[in-house]
Amino acid sequence: MTFAPAPIPSRTQYVLEAIKHAILTAQLRPGQALVETELAAQFGVSKTPVREALKTLAGTGLVVMSQYKGVTVRLVDATMAREVYDVRLLLEPEALRRSINRKASLEAAQEALERADLAEDTADRSLANRDFHRALYLPCGNPLLSRMLDEVRDQAALVSTVAWSAVPSWEREAAEHREILRLALADDAEAAAGALHHHIASFVRRAFPDDEDGGGTA
Repeated sequence: MTFAPAPIPSRTQYVLEAIKHAILTAQLRPGQALVETELAAQFGVSKTPVREALKTLAGTGLVVMSQYKGVTVRLVDATMAREVYDVRLLLEPEALRRSINRKASLEAAQEALERADLAEDTADRSLANRDFHRALYLPCGNPLLSRMLDEVRDQAALVSTVAWSAVPSWEREAAEHREILRLALADDAEAAAGALHHHIASFVRRAFPDDEDGGGTA
């Protein structure tokens, strides 16, 4: 007998999404303490949904729980960025290749690209960029592959948020996104996968220039 995972209560989900959005839009900075009582007061809930939301965020790698320091937003350094983006380098180009070979619709990627171009601030642009990448790999035909990429998606977005605050290179990434999508819509799976690989590999090298042996992403 298989058991479906228990759904997250609505209040916990609300707090979870709010904290995640604040982290991924740099309203909450890496290393910043997340105090249950303060967050509960801010969101008008008890400490229980806050505690459960923080546990979930710890599982996705966005926050760190310490017996001595409590809960803090995860710090980003070159090692963390390399680990996360190495996973993307290994999996994401192959997922895109499969999406193209399956003749999957990439309409969602086009819509996300348009939202990124129209974004009025870094927050909206970052969220649209995350949706763009997910729209490329989600229809790959292998749910496990998609889930593996989903698992590092938030951490990759955190790296991008930190990198953009230091080196605002989103115009370059936007141009690369347009080229990736152009190749994908032309059914050139190898060229699109290669362009995506280059896009991912170049990002951390720009964001962390002192990382001599790092990979990267956008």
